[in-house]
Amino acid sequence: MGRFGAGTVPKKGQSPALLNGSGAEAVALEYLRGQGLVLITRNFRCKGGEIDLVMLERRTLVLVEVRFRSSDKFGGAAASVTPYKQRRIIRAARYLLTQQAALRRYPARFDVIAVTPEAGAWSIDWIRAAFDIAQR
Repeated sequence: MGRFGAGTVPKKGQSPALLNGSGAEAVALEYLRGQGLVLITRNFRCKGGEIDLVMLERRTLVLVEVRFRSSDKFGGAAASVTPYKQRRIIRAARYLLTQQAALRRYPARFDVIAVTPEAGAWSIDWIRAAFDIAQR
């Protein structure tokens, strides 16, 4: 697991203290689009779980879990993606691929975007390949 793309994305007219889950997803989406990823769908849900962002990075399917924490006091946003949560994301990914056959041609990876307020802006920590199916 590596860390890439750490930086800040200011959000005009909104205080970082007011950011919630959907706001964090919007910040993460803006950041990832700026890095060249293309959105396929947002908030894919099924009985077994949910994927916040489904994106393409060149020819790789990127399944993104977005986490927001107001501070790193208890391990931060990335640490909150528990093995249980990982299994639910993997379950949703498997279901997504049964429903959208065209996506099966791409290798897939599971990323985590951690969004934390920092000095009036958003601190973004992009963790590529944060976990994989073999770990669960």
